[in-house]
Amino acid sequence: MASSTDAVRGSYDSMAPVYDRFTAHHDYDAWTASLEAFAIGHGLRGTRLLDAGCGTGKSFLPFLARGYAVTAFDVSPAMAAAAAAKAPAARVHVHDLRTVPVLGAFDLVCCLDDCLNHLLEPRELTEAFRRLAANLAPGGVLVFDVNTLATYRTFFAELSVDQSPALVLVWNGETPPGMPPSSTATDSFVAYSAAEDGRWHATTLTHRQRHYGRAEVGAALAAAGLEAVAVRGQGLDGAAVPELDELVHTKAVYIARHAR
Repeated sequence: MASSTDAVRGSYDSMAPVYDRFTAHHDYDAWTASLEAFAIGHGLRGTRLLDAGCGTGKSFLPFLARGYAVTAFDVSPAMAAAAAAKAPAARVHVHDLRTVPVLGAFDLVCCLDDCLNHLLEPRELTEAFRRLAANLAPGGVLVFDVNTLATYRTFFAELSVDQSPALVLVWNGETPPGMPPSSTATDSFVAYSAAEDGRWHATTLTHRQRHYGRAEVGAALAAAGLEAVAVRGQGLDGAAVPELDELVHTKAVYIARHAR
């Protein structure tokens, strides 16, 4: 487990300086508003938020603006530092999903943007859910997403380039377009940045993620004392629809709570 943690931490430490640019096209305000409405529709009542795997803070900033008391953590010290710099009002920590201690009793726990897919074994997913459940207040709700087969068979199998005068980002999906369910996807990411002397510097890293279908997610939730109360499919526009289609939607979005 330590080696996989080190790999994820190292890759996101390296990615932290360019992460906001890489995700600049994502509308976090609209997306998180949709998630909040989804959670309210399934019992969310309070405004104490734990953002698990917060990255550079883009996922919790809209909640903070809407009056939530925010606690957050990320496995990458560099990502957590960027988040803390943006939001002095938030409490930002460095923790692994599988070992995070109890940081409070939260009305809403969010775990978004590929975090859970970085856990490569079902037992790790179960442990992460146990840790998140321990931070969930009675009556609180957990909102999380996982990538679908459609994402792994397209984005993780394709080449994309984002270019500007001083920065070029290259995403190279190395996953077979026919990737089977419950298997592992790989990509390489290179950031080419121009220095003041005119030279270009390359930062290269690799991501590995595992696909989790509804049955595996449900089993891990149950083992952690949680239950899924709703599942939706989400597209690239951030809109969620009631019926998940693994071959159409890019993410599966879940609402879970303590099992009754």
